[in-house]
Amino acid sequence: MRRIYAVTVAARFQVSTTTLRRLAFANILANVLIVVTGGAVRLTASGLGCPTWPRCTDTSYTATQEMGLHGAIEFGNRLLTFAVGIVAIAVVVALLLHRPRRRGLLPLAVAVLLGIPAQAVIGGITVLTELNPWVVGLHFLASMVVIALAYTLWRRIAEPDGPTVPVVPGPLRTLAVITTVVCVAVLVVGTWVTGSGPHAGDGGAARNGLDPEQISQVHADGVFLLIGLSVALVFAFRAVGATGPARAALVLVGVEAGQGVIGYVQYFTNLPALLVGAHMLGSCLVLLATLAVLRSTRERQPAATPTPGVPSARDTATEPSAPVPA
Repeated sequence: MRRIYAVTVAARFQVSTTTLRRLAFANILANVLIVVTGGAVRLTASGLGCPTWPRCTDTSYTATQEMGLHGAIEFGNRLLTFAVGIVAIAVVVALLLHRPRRRGLLPLAVAVLLGIPAQAVIGGITVLTELNPWVVGLHFLASMVVIALAYTLWRRIAEPDGPTVPVVPGPLRTLAVITTVVCVAVLVVGTWVTGSGPHAGDGGAARNGLDPEQISQVHADGVFLLIGLSVALVFAFRAVGATGPARAALVLVGVEAGQGVIGYVQYFTNLPALLVGAHMLGSCLVLLATLAVLRSTRERQPAATPTPGVPSARDTATEPSAPVPA
């Protein structure tokens, strides 16, 4: 009777694949949102609105009225971290309630969940180091890692559990990997550009000492290389008849073009805060579009279903061999 009751309860609280995938998508959106709001903290010079961490002041965990707008903005961003964590916890719980259990999904969900407090710690270090530009850049890049994990989980939920097989020739798969590496390099150099520019997050925060014009040129060169590789992927995928990957690469080129326009406009208009914020959002979109291209170059096959009465390879390997007649 107890077992029947347990099965009934489990069935009642079982989470469907559709609900699970929606939660995973919300996980992506939440982590992108906190990147944008984190940018708003810096662009409004509210980076030290709460001058210490983990408390907001030496005597309070919350912002006080005397701290004004900057304190409210920084404290609001800290509160948003809890909301993002709740979404990540919901994904983990949904995976535990989902049937049948899917191998490989829970570690991804847990990695996203653990990445959120890790982000909070790095954010605390940025405050304690008075917005050191290198730590601020690390804070942004750590967010990119969490977003990549969340995206991988979302895509993986919709896939079967069998082995992966390539859908494009090996050299094109390699080209997609190179494009992804260049994308990561562009994001890293972008944090150096930010660290050399005027938006320090606080009026007294230091800059990284790099020449803004020179490092911006290095960043632009990386963007040109990334766009060139992406355009090459579009034509290469079309040449081999890989319509899905070609479509993903075309979306990537479009996102990169939009991001490039924003980048050039903000550079020649003295980096207005609104455009810099849009550029940060665009960075998240470029990463997601690049990952979409990389994943489109292979597909996962359904897991093999064992035939009744026929031993599997695993059973055969563990089955004792018959004695050999003398």
